[in-house]
Amino acid sequence: MAEALIELIDIYKIYQMGSEEVRANDGIDLTIDRGEFTAIVGKSGSGKSTLMNIIGALDVPTSGSYLLDGEDVGQMTDNQLARIRNRMIGFIFQQYNLLPKLNLLENVELPLLYAKVGREERQERALRSLERVGLAEKWKNLPNQLSGGQQQRVSIARALAGDPSLILADEPTGALDSRTSRDVLDFLKQLNEEGNTIVMITHDSSIAMEARRVVRIHDGKINFDGDVKEYAAII
Repeated sequence: MAEALIELIDIYKIYQMGSEEVRANDGIDLTIDRGEFTAIVGKSGSGKSTLMNIIGALDVPTSGSYLLDGEDVGQMTDNQLARIRNRMIGFIFQQYNLLPKLNLLENVELPLLYAKVGREERQERALRSLERVGLAEKWKNLPNQLSGGQQQRVSIARALAGDPSLILADEPTGALDSRTSRDVLDFLKQLNEEGNTIVMITHDSSIAMEARRVVRIHDGKINFDGDVKEYAAII
């Protein structure tokens, strides 16, 4: 029996731009079950980044309900949102967001530090995470001593360190060449096969095709939601 991890019910995000009302998300209904690998795809200005910010508890909707693992995120304070992000969501960013003066181990430890995990356990878990992405032997290195692909793998290790319910990947291959992009996408697929729930945001349909399910956003609305084979037939 499928178990819903993300439930978005009638989500609106409305901005006032002078006298004009902009509906960045315009009545979105979306359920994503545990263990899914879903790509949210859309052109610039489609509303996909706004939706990602809501799913990632970085923003709250103007109206509608967002339940993450049964908890109503839309009603939370900033402090509660920060706790949810730290406890339940692992973020992978296009630009890696690694701190240049910290070594790889210290970068991966950061979410565990914020979660007040003890030093010894923190280091063990961070090292285990680096091992999963094949970079344990480089734990003393600084980010600028790595290639772009290796830095993205450190970003993935950091996302995994807190054992999150959801991995949210924002244009995870946007700054990488095609061969390195392939490696990162294969790794995301492997994580999904191991049971991790992954939501990937992208503007690129060919990248979206790497997921199992594709949700396409246009003008703030979902205009396609189906498996990757159905998506391939319409693009």
